[in-house]
Amino acid sequence: MENDINYSTSKLTPEKAFQMLRSEGLDVTPEQAEEILYFLRIIANIAVLKYLNKTK
Repeated sequence: MENDINYSTSKLTPEKAFQMLRSEGLDVTPEQAEEILYFLRIIANIAVLKYLNKTK
């Protein structure tokens, strides 16, 4: 999957997301963990933009 997120400046890396998901009992691969993290960042960005547009 091609994405534009710079993980070197992110606080939650794909490796850390993988470890967190595995510790919660989810059987995921490192690639799946990266895609989940990418999806969550998209959702978070949409939520922030929606909130900021409401407050104008």
